Amino acid sequence: MAFPGLVQAGNPDRQGEAGAYELLMNPWAPSAGLHTINTASISGVEAMRLNVAGLVRVDRMEVMLGHANYMQGVDIRMNALGLSRKIGDNGAFGLSIMAIDFGDIRVTTDDQPEGTGATYSPNFFNIGVSYSHIFENKVSVGITVRGVSQSLTDIAAFGLAIDAGIQYVTGPNDNFKIGISLRNVGSPMRFGGEGLATQRPSPNQSAYELTYNSRAAEFSMPSMLNLGVAYDLFPFEKHRISLMGNFTSHSFSRDQLGAGFEYALAEQFKVRAAYKYDLGSEQDAAQPLYSGLSAGGSIEFPLSREEKNTRVGLDYAYRATRIYNGTHNISLRFSL
Repeated sequence: MAFPGLVQAGNPDRQGEAGAYELLMNPWAPSAGLHTINTASISGVEAMRLNVAGLVRVDRMEVMLGHANYMQGVDIRMNALGLSRKIGDNGAFGLSIMAIDFGDIRVTTDDQPEGTGATYSPNFFNIGVSYSHIFENKVSVGITVRGVSQSLTDIAAFGLAIDAGIQYVTGPNDNFKIGISLRNVGSPMRFGGEGLATQRPSPNQSAYELTYNSRAAEFSMPSMLNLGVAYDLFPFEKHRISLMGNFTSHSFSRDQLGAGFEYALAEQFKVRAAYKYDLGSEQDAAQPLYSGLSAGGSIEFPLSREEKNTRVGLDYAYRATRIYNGTHNISLRFSL
């Protein structure tokens, strides 16, 4: 990070060869407002999307709903549900579900290029089960096993992926944090089904046609490694400023550097912003989708004066894109 001229960005020979890129999409607004660079400080439900080691850093139980309008104008939306539950003093269990809604797509043929009147919608769905454990309130580790499914009416692919992470917290007020996460390491995926079958004339010129089954090529998941640091400043009572940096090494695309900050007032009102840069993008004709800027905010309050530990939070994030009108995220959180 100190010598950017010596850093090599990703693997140029493998860029674009992976699949299941929905695993890199973030439906949660708090971390989306930081461009998903808060590897060292992320906690609770959304940690299952970046660094599962932070899952255990919840009080009791957290439920989170997420919705995102991906690149406003293309009619693609993300929907997510997450649950985290503390188990004993040092463990936490989590469940996360995410689906992508592509809307209704017209069915077209060679004879009817304007559409047959029918529509279809791909089903992209993944579900993860996570566990995280903390040692002496300093070091936390975690692992996620995630099933990934992509399907149409007559074709489908399925794979399993594993995420793992670690967080270390130190300092006089636990204000210095380090995080490492390895994501989307799993089995190759391959499409199969009746949709790959075609009818062709028989080689012996008979009146019958034969069914030929095409074999689709395997594709890998977009594995990645995140290295992050964060430092909390407390300039006044009830005021917190968190500074953070992150390096992401992608196996199938350019590496990234990111930096951002979050300001919190009494941990009830928060604003955040970040910038992420794709290393080597200035030398490549294919520019990244996101321009690098993101921002967001949160508001959180107790449901009653008697039960101050029972809280509800509302989060929003915006990420600027090079084309279309950016990605908008909104999340609803319940801490029980």
